[in-house]
Amino acid sequence: MIWKKPIDLQSLNDWHQNTMQQHIGIQFTEIGDDYIKATMPVDNRTKQPMGLLHGGASVALAESLGSVASVLCVDPEKQTVVGLEINANHIKTAKEGFVTGITKPIHLGRSTQVWEIRIYNEAEQLVCISRITNAILEHKKPAT
Repeated sequence: MIWKKPIDLQSLNDWHQNTMQQHIGIQFTEIGDDYIKATMPVDNRTKQPMGLLHGGASVALAESLGSVASVLCVDPEKQTVVGLEINANHIKTAKEGFVTGITKPIHLGRSTQVWEIRIYNEAEQLVCISRITNAILEHKKPAT
């Protein structure tokens, strides 16, 4: 298991109350030994004017998954996580229902982490593939 501290789905979802994740309906659904899954509805909150899943919504799901995963891989007493870069390739679209994202690590280094996020429609077709790079920062020690 790669997670530094145990966490359950209820706690993970509660952590995102009153955030964008809650607003657009992201729900974390599974935590494995080296992956996290979440779903997001394809509805009026996440569609663009042509009725298709908005690419930005896919990126929001990807960043949510990759950022949460990074946070769970560091010691929160000593470190914090900030995003450096995210990219996304939109392969297919979704018009209704839900999409599911899954993130797995590519690199878990001392100062950076790289995560891949794959997003699928309900037919299990790849909708988007994304990669996020996060910096791991040490908390600054108070001046004495």
